[in-house]
Amino acid sequence: MRERSMRVKCVGKAVLPTFYLIMSLIVMAGCVASGGKVEGTMGVVDPALLLSETSAGKKVKESLGAFSKNRQALIEIEEKELRRMEEDLGRQASVLSAPAKREREELFRRRMTEYQQKVGEMNREVQEKQKDALEVFREKMELVVGTVSKRLGLRIIMDKGKGGPTVYSEESLDITGHVIEEFNRAYP
Repeated sequence: MRERSMRVKCVGKAVLPTFYLIMSLIVMAGCVASGGKVEGTMGVVDPALLLSETSAGKKVKESLGAFSKNRQALIEIEEKELRRMEEDLGRQASVLSAPAKREREELFRRRMTEYQQKVGEMNREVQEKQKDALEVFREKMELVVGTVSKRLGLRIIMDKGKGGPTVYSEESLDITGHVIEEFNRAYP
């Protein structure tokens, strides 16, 4: 029995590579028969560089920065008010009656809770604004990358940015410069 199972394993190992070879030949024959090219051309692009070096990307970054600063200023005003309330409560704690002290402490806690909710809400607003702005930028980027890649005869473009799927690429494959030029022409 053991001898038979070993033969099955060995036969299985021999059949699998043969199967892959036959399937590859069928796929290649299908491509040749349909008139398609087997070889492909690819390029890479750095989206982060597009965001920082194109006119449209700079506008997006400036807009997001201004929106974020505005929200931060509102938070800082609220924070200063809370600090002032806390300091006043600390200074007046010894002269306030117990009910007045509890009332001020409760007011401070309510304001603190409101502040924390406001901070969370503003952070969500900033993240939503960032998501929307970057989505619009990405749509424009995809159009421009498509235009440039067609002009250069490329069939696939990979993201070479940090955290992207490309670990290494030759410099000659990088079309980021071409895309920046076209992007600035299309979206001044």
